[in-house]
Amino acid sequence: MMMRSILISLSQNSSLRKLLEQTRPGRKLSGRFVAGTTLDDAVRVTETLNAEGFSVSLDSLGESVRTAAGARAAAEIYHLLLDRIAGKSLNANVSVKLTGVGLDVSAGLGEQVTGEIVEHAARLGNFVRIDMEGTPYTEVTLKLTEDLHGRFPGAVGTVLQSYLYRTKDDAERLLGQGIRIRLCKGAYKEGPEHAFPSKADVDGSYVTLAERMVASDVYCGMATHDEKMIAAVERFVKERGIARDRFEFQMLYGVRRDLQRELLGRGYGVRVYLPFGTDWFPYFMRRLAERPANVIFILKNLFKS
Repeated sequence: MMMRSILISLSQNSSLRKLLEQTRPGRKLSGRFVAGTTLDDAVRVTETLNAEGFSVSLDSLGESVRTAAGARAAAEIYHLLLDRIAGKSLNANVSVKLTGVGLDVSAGLGEQVTGEIVEHAARLGNFVRIDMEGTPYTEVTLKLTEDLHGRFPGAVGTVLQSYLYRTKDDAERLLGQGIRIRLCKGAYKEGPEHAFPSKADVDGSYVTLAERMVASDVYCGMATHDEKMIAAVERFVKERGIARDRFEFQMLYGVRRDLQRELLGRGYGVRVYLPFGTDWFPYFMRRLAERPANVIFILKNLFKS
């Protein structure tokens, strides 16, 4: 837990971020978890993953833009991406962070820009996942998802985090409206007033929520690399006779590739969350925080090469 806290704190260190994002060793370091810096990189890696049987969720990295122009520029990447996905018939959708498209500039701007992305996706028969951020953004994310789902049914969903106390109620709220959910454990630093401090409680919450979601009529994504969580889901669907195409597993690009292939081989749908872009540092550090053993793995490979 101490290493996790340290890594999450480092994700907010602007000096370290500048050093790593602007140097060749830093960019090399990120390569395990990030497709590349350009839209072409993202499309190229998506084509490779699709050829292997994986579906993809593409995320243009960038957090908390501070100007309307920055929000519009970030959104334009998503509009281009949606057109490229359609043009190449890729098995892919997109993931968007509200702070990355203007929410911190103004609520109205963030909602408008996100709405335009979802409208574009709906026209193309695609889907937008509104990513969940820290607890200050939880309620506004849920409300906007509900509003956009009402306008563009089936074209938008969001993410719930099992470490938050409120998630059980939020899951019922969204499932009752037919809104698709990605379930993860949570990667932000939250206090005991908001989140379970014990890993055992977070895991227990995850299993309970996952069982509720796969048994529902809503197509949800179980986002985890934890083999115990995966095994619990597999046992549950087998006991209940739930078809494997009623849900999917979702895993991060570069994490447990062996397990991703194993799940495909067992007949499950697997969607790879694929980030790209130059602003990769906060994302990269949170991935290390989720699995600190990756720190040693990456450093070994870096020095080998």
